[in-house]
Parts: sequence; structure tokens; C-alpha cells
Amino acid sequence: MNIVNKTIDLGDGKVIHIETGKLAKQADGAVVVRLDDTMLLATIVSSKEAREGVDFLPLTVDYREKFASTGKFPGGFLKRETRPSDDEILTMRLVDRALRPLFPDDFHAGTQVMVQLMSSDKKNIPDALVCLAASAAIAVSDIPFNGPVSEVRVSKKEGKYTINPTFEELEGSELDMMIAGTLDSVVMVEGEMLEASEADMLEAIKEAHKAIKVHCQVQLELAAEVPSSKVKREYSHENHNDELRAKIKDMAYQKYYDITAQGLADRHERNRQYSEVKDAVKAELSAEELGEEQMGAYIKGAMKAAIRQVVLDSSNRMDGRAMDEIRPIWSEVGYLPGCHGSALFQRGETQSLTTLTLGSSADVQRKDGALTQGEDTFLLHYNFPPFSTGEERPIRGISRREVGHGNLAYRALKPMLPDAVDNPYTIRLVSEILESNGSSSMATVCAGTLALLDGGIKMKKPVSGIAMGLISDGKSYKVLSDILGDEDHLGDMDFKVTGTADGITACQMDIKIDGLDYSMLEDALNQAKAGRLHILGKIMETMSAPREDYRAHVPRIRKIEVPSDAIGGIIGKGGETIQAMQADTNTKISIGDEDENGMALIEIFSEDAEGMEEALKRINSIAFPPVAEVGQTYSGKVKNIVAFGAFVEILPGQDALLHVSEIAWERVEKPEDYLKQGQEIEVKVIGKDPRNGKLKISRKALLPKPEAKPQD
Repeated sequence: MNIVNKTIDLGDGKVIHIETGKLAKQADGAVVVRLDDTMLLATIVSSKEAREGVDFLPLTVDYREKFASTGKFPGGFLKRETRPSDDEILTMRLVDRALRPLFPDDFHAGTQVMVQLMSSDKKNIPDALVCLAASAAIAVSDIPFNGPVSEVRVSKKEGKYTINPTFEELEGSELDMMIAGTLDSVVMVEGEMLEASEADMLEAIKEAHKAIKVHCQVQLELAAEVPSSKVKREYSHENHNDELRAKIKDMAYQKYYDITAQGLADRHERNRQYSEVKDAVKAELSAEELGEEQMGAYIKGAMKAAIRQVVLDSSNRMDGRAMDEIRPIWSEVGYLPGCHGSALFQRGETQSLTTLTLGSSADVQRKDGALTQGEDTFLLHYNFPPFSTGEERPIRGISRREVGHGNLAYRALKPMLPDAVDNPYTIRLVSEILESNGSSSMATVCAGTLALLDGGIKMKKPVSGIAMGLISDGKSYKVLSDILGDEDHLGDMDFKVTGTADGITACQMDIKIDGLDYSMLEDALNQAKAGRLHILGKIMETMSAPREDYRAHVPRIRKIEVPSDAIGGIIGKGGETIQAMQADTNTKISIGDEDENGMALIEIFSEDAEGMEEALKRINSIAFPPVAEVGQTYSGKVKNIVAFGAFVEILPGQDALLHVSEIAWERVEKPEDYLKQGQEIEVKVIGKDPRNGKLKISRKALLPKPEAKPQD
């Protein structure tokens, strides 16, 4: 067994160990990454040949947190790990986005990366180690890869940046970012922050890259000691005809260039002219040339090169906009009258219809993962149907892309939501993308802001978002604001930035070129700020402040604290009391846990104002029962009849004995001759039993006293 170990020490007391050669030796590459008692197993397997007809990299990245790693049973009926959680999916996306650009462009073999959390100390956050583990597994394999790459989390608290903070260190931080990079450059950024400045964000990236370089160097040292990794496998997944490629470029490049230089705003007309060039090229090719496997790719390559060069030569974009120009924006609120809040936001050919739903504490999102437990009172869901891009395709559940885009919008808006004191509701936003031509996640942020304001949510500040692009030839570059879908596909960067007028709240960046200079990134950030503020201004023109009150049909919430020993009475035997209360008053009643003061919070949720008041009255009567007073008269219900009298409920939950001698002035042999179970009667409290303090009540005291019979 050839076991190789390496360590990464950044001088901060956190030492990462990487080991290969002990586990999963049938995989093409396998490593164990360990930080304290947190351990990840990463493996990679790749087919030797590409599947027939595949002209892309079929890469699958899978990350799972085993419940055994934290000594827990999985929840649910099956008691085993099933589908991945959203948190696991988001980690998969982070790693995929870092790895995918570094495989050779012509490598099309099916490739599967699997990373599993096998042990957790519940202190260190494992997702910051997943990309390192995946890249190290590739490094010790014979799979071609232009890495290594690594990923770290960076936080900022009290002016100090921390690499891979623990759960405790991350708590209360003003910046939380995941950054991936190689020895030479940053390739991926994602994170959230509390209105960070562009300078703070840039500094965080620089700090992260210092650590990433150390990670990458250690991976190289690890691979150097693994014989099987020294010679990468040969592959030939693309057969190129350089002569045909040059011929097609000669035929098509200038035509594509001239069309692009026109700056046609009409997408359909622009695409029609592009299609005419493609058809003309194909008409000039021989049958043999048309049968070449890469012929279509050569035409696309000529088109891509021409469009990019127009931008670099003239600062003209394919739709005629200037580099920093934002597409036309319009928006409206209250479009869906039955919703608690709604907004339409359109920028160019991207449109989001976003709805707001306000719920009770019973509607919170509960998390019960291997590491993540708790409740989330803010939910944001993003849907991307095929018709939004004019496509027809089957819908098979929620895609990883939809989870990722929704999470970006969620992170953008969450810091600006009101505190619990100013918002009693569980909030759900749903973005339906109805049209898409670039940056639908940023449209979701803008529509989400408007829907929240329309619903009366007291946001701290409104939030907007923008997607930035980059085109570079290694000598010069141009930064593009508010990129089209086509500009995203043919460009070198997709950089999304969200924020308020005062700072950044979230970001996501994917870089497709090596050697991104920090000056480029700084320019992109500054240009993004200007665009973000422009979009924010358009949002404010539609709605600048939240509604004074919630819409009339929004359920209201009342909260009351009650002694925890009263909960049993409120619930009742088998839940009968609370169930009857909810049915009678048309309310939803939720009971919280006992606090340190022996009190529990009860929440009443209803559209029925009268029903809510009645439910509140009933709860108060049980939790804070009135005290019956001697000499006072009460209307009570006969609960039970016995030989010596009857038990009467004179106050909610408070019974008193009506002795047979106090039922009537005459002698009563059978109480049932005078009383019926469930009967409402008037009684008077005439005293207390000195032995046990129980109340003594009388019916006859309220009846006319019969006249005394004359004596003979």
C-alpha cells in the first residue's frame, strides 16, 4: 500500500491533512481530506472514451453529508439518506463551476466526482473543503486537467478576514464568500455580505487567493509522489480539420462581423441574419465537408470570434448598446390581486413575475440535515419554465440551476428583511421567469424587492441586481453591463452583483479565462455599481416605500405569552380543546417552546378578525382564569350530576359543587329532577369549604324564598 500524506498549514492554527492510497483504490483518483475531526472522502472516475455523439464534457459532481458523520439518524420514514438537500446541491454547484472550465475543451468522457462527508466535528464547515478534496482526487489520477484548483471560505468580522472560519467564527460576520482559484487566477466567486464596499469585496478575494495558492502547491507536491498521476491518459475525443476550419472562417467571419457592427436591437432580426450566413456557408460546402463532425462548431467559432472582435474594436455590442448601457426597464406592482403581494419586472427580454405569500410560524422551512438544523422564516423559490426561452422540453423536477439561482436571490434580499419585531410573518417569494434573455436571477432580485414592498414588508432598504460580462483578447478588454444571454455564452465572465444604494449584499462570478487581472475585476465592480444604482432608481420610480399596511385579505397575527403550565389546558385531552377552538374561530393556533422564564409564546393566525378575538379570549380564559368571588353570581353549565348534587362549570376550567341542599328551597330527593347535563343555570358563590378551599355555590339563593306556611 503506497500511502502518501501532505499537510496544508496557513499559520492560523488550522492544519489540513490530505491522504491518498488507503481508501477507494479502484477509483481513478481518491483522497481523504481532514481538518481536525472533519473528514471528506473524494473520488473521481472517468470513462476511457467519450460516448458516441457527445460533444461536451458530461461531468457530474456529487456531494453528500452522511448522517453517521455526526452520529445522527436520518429523519423520515426510511431512515436513510435519500435525495440531496438544497445545501448539498449548492455545494455541488460551487465545485462544478470551479472544476468544469479546467478540463480540456475537447475532453468529452463521462466523468463523475463524488465527495462524501464521512466524519464531522460539528465545528469546521465542510463545504469549504469540498473543492480542495475534489481537485486533489483529480490531481492523483491520470485524468487530464488544467488544475489544480481549490476553494476557500473567507469571512470578515470586526475588520479581520478569516480563511475557512468555523461555525462559531462565522457567526455575526459581515461578509461570507466562497472563492475558487488556481495558482494563477481566481475562477469563481460567490457570497453574501452586509452592504460591503467594492474595495472590501476585492480585498476579501485577494486574501482568499493567497490561501488558495498554498492549497494548489500542496496538491502538486502530492501528485508528484503518486506514480500513476505523472502520465495523463491519452484521448482523442475530437477530430479537427484545420483546413476546413480556416475555409469556414474566411467565408463567414466578415459577414458575422458586419451584421454585429450594425447593432441590431431586434433579437429576431439579428438571429435571422446570422442564420442566413450559416445557410450560405453550408450551401458552399461539399457533401464531404458537410459531413465533417466539427463543421457546425467551426461556424459557431467564426461567429463567436467576429462578435467578440466587434466589441474590442469599436465598443459596439450586438444589440447596439454602449458598454455600460442598461436595457429598457419597466415594472408594476399588485398585478395579481389575490396574492399578498406581487410584482412584474422586465429588463429587455427578461421578465420575472414574483409573488409574495405571508404565513404563520407553522409555515417555516425546517432543516434537519447531518449538520444543518433549524428553521428559516424566509423562503425564495425560482422557476425557469421552458417557454421562457421559446423552448419545448419535459419538466422533471427542480433543476440544480433553479436551486442555485433562487439561492443567489435569497442571499441578496435576506440581509434587508425586517427584524422579527417588525415582521411577524414567515415570508415566501416565488419568481416565475416568463421571458429570459440574460440575468433572470437579477430580475428575480428586483421583482422580489417590489413584491415585498407591495405586500407591506418593511424592508430596511430596497435591493437591485445586475449581471456583468467581460471580453478580453489578452491585450485589451471590455466590461459589459447587463449582459444578454448570447453575451454570457460568448464572453469570458459572468459576474452578478446585488446591493442597496449603500453596498453589496450578494455576488456570484464565473470566470472563463486564465489570468484575470485584479484591475479588470475592479473595473467590473465599479461599472456594476453604476448599473446597479441605475436599476435601483427605476425600481424606486415604481414603488419607493412599503405599503402602510398589509393588504386587506392578508391574515393577521396575534401573539400572546402564557405560563407553560397552562399549555395542557389550551391543548386539551388528545388536542380536542385547541382543535375545537380553531374550528369554532376559523384560526390557526401555534404553540412555541417554553422559555427560560417558564412562558410559552402562542401565535394566532387568521383572516377573521372576530374569530381571532374570540380565540384570544378563550386562550386568556384558560391561561389566566378569572377568580370566582364570594357573593357574585355566575352563569354556569352543569357538567355532571351525582346523588349528592351536581358539578357546575362557573368559569372556564373551574368547577364548583352545587350540593343537593342548594338546588331548591324544597327538599330535593333526585337532583336530575331539577337539572339536566349541559344545562345553563344561574348560581351564586356563597362561600368556600374551610377544609379544602373549594367553592360552595347555590341555586336556591337566587330563587324566591317560599312563604312560610302558617302554623296551626
